[in-house]
Amino acid sequence: MNQGSQCKQHKIYRTMGKKSRVKTQKSGTGAAAVVSPKEMMNLISELLQKCSSAAPSPGKEWEEYVQIRALVEKIRKKQKGVSVVFEGSREDYFAELMAWAAECGASCDGFEIANFADEGYGLRATRDIKAEELFLWIPRKMLMTVESAKNSVLGPLYSQDRILQAMGNVTLALHLLCERANPASPWLPYIKTLPSEYDTPLHFEEEEVRHLLATQAIQDVLSQYKNTARQYAYFYKVIHTHPNASKLPLKDAFTFDDYRWAVSSVMTRQNQIPTEDGSRVTLALIPLWDMCNHTNGLITTGYNLEDDRCECVALQDYKENEQIYIFYGTRSNAEFVIHNGFFFEDNAHDRVKIKLGVSKSERLYAMKAEVLARAGIPASSIFALHCSEPPISAQLLAFLRVFCMTEEELKDYLVGDHAINKIFTLGNTEFPVSWENEIKLWTFLETRATLLLKTYKTTSEEDRSILQKPDLSLHSRMAIKLRLAEKEILERAVASGRAKRLHFQKQLEEGAPLPLYEESDIALLENADAKLPIILRKLDEEDEHMEPELDPSRAKTLLESTEAALLNGQSKDVNGSHEDTQQEKKNAPEKEKEPRTVCDVTPHVQAIVQRCSH
Repeated sequence: MNQGSQCKQHKIYRTMGKKSRVKTQKSGTGAAAVVSPKEMMNLISELLQKCSSAAPSPGKEWEEYVQIRALVEKIRKKQKGVSVVFEGSREDYFAELMAWAAECGASCDGFEIANFADEGYGLRATRDIKAEELFLWIPRKMLMTVESAKNSVLGPLYSQDRILQAMGNVTLALHLLCERANPASPWLPYIKTLPSEYDTPLHFEEEEVRHLLATQAIQDVLSQYKNTARQYAYFYKVIHTHPNASKLPLKDAFTFDDYRWAVSSVMTRQNQIPTEDGSRVTLALIPLWDMCNHTNGLITTGYNLEDDRCECVALQDYKENEQIYIFYGTRSNAEFVIHNGFFFEDNAHDRVKIKLGVSKSERLYAMKAEVLARAGIPASSIFALHCSEPPISAQLLAFLRVFCMTEEELKDYLVGDHAINKIFTLGNTEFPVSWENEIKLWTFLETRATLLLKTYKTTSEEDRSILQKPDLSLHSRMAIKLRLAEKEILERAVASGRAKRLHFQKQLEEGAPLPLYEESDIALLENADAKLPIILRKLDEEDEHMEPELDPSRAKTLLESTEAALLNGQSKDVNGSHEDTQQEKKNAPEKEKEPRTVCDVTPHVQAIVQRCSH
């Protein structure tokens, strides 16, 4: 999994009496680069302008990425040697972290921080722990939150900067940098245990990113880099010119590497917890708990408002010396790679996105859109093909059935007998619209997945061969595994579509009777996930699984109003809409990505946990 090597979040609320040991990182030659403030500001302005330009035309995204990266590398070269790092390695500070946690009232018995080889650091049981046993709790005073940022040296700037006010994750990133530069910060024990580097694509070499070309992940990867570069350039100017930033400890040391580190620390670790009064949620970093690595399972973490602490119960029985895992949520491997920096081999929730829509120019558009609306499904949306069987959800099945309906079938679902109740059967595999409709929808799915497979530059066999090379870098291996996983999901969708098509063709040829809907059958619709009334379910593929990003699309309007006039562009999706079925690549607007709830909201109110790699 390679989780542990990546993301460990540790926060510290008070110093332990030990003097902070900080040194200036030296360049390869042993001397810091010398560059005039004016020269650096000119480079920063050039970067800001480049990152704020209109979105590139289709097919030009990679070219833009290479240009932005060249500017960033020029800046990094001139900044070499001025980043602040701590002496020693992160494990040197684990004991200090545990001691601080104990003083703050966190649970520290029953586990210890240990190194688990490829998974990196994690928590190891020091005694037997039973499933559902409360073994870990972290009080609020240990957390770094947007609220603690507002009450810190960052507060004056936060009160004036609309970007910080709108984007809690950016606020946390700058909060982390300010506290790292403060020898008296109460969070130093936590900050000193954070990784110095990460394995997210922000840290990939250009050739390593190239492996992701033509994958579904590539646009998010390129946007992530562009957004981070734009944010860095914007806040570099703010830090050096804004009156309310004059007291920030970043003026003399705010490098691109510093900001990338902070962005990565937050992106791989950010969580949501309720505010103290429980009225809303706020972003936070949670020490110790975030040391747990990921495995398949269920969410077992919540927030207890009564005791004002984050609580975690054991996912399963753990014997002494076994690693303690938690479930990060139903993330795809693209989300794990982009936001967490690891590929999870046994991902039961892996999937690829597929953007589908009814063409507005189609003669039956109004009727199809109305049937879909009654089922609570938009006429154009992002769905998912899953690694499991069947590869489509109830929502996607319902959409495809409506998409493939004839005029007579549409009328039946709009004004026919039991039309209202029949809407509830659209996502139910037991009630086909017609054999012809099933044949059409599975043929479409088979064809669409086949077209998507043709967009890749390599075959699955070639990817497997490349992965056998012993000299492949960690990042290249991760990228190729992700590329291969996407293809395998599409290949399974092709095979499933073909098998279903042949099955329903046989049903049609044999004159098999079509299962008829009866009103009494409505009870069947509540017995399984695929049978739930569509209208009661949201499109989980589009909303529930979106991961947080440090540059939500809403920042566009905010940034436009600033002196820098920053802009967000449009992103390109590997998948097209139904309007463009024959094309292999489409443009899709970049979605705003918000932190996702991975803990239930119980009477205690539960944390929204953005899990990381460690």
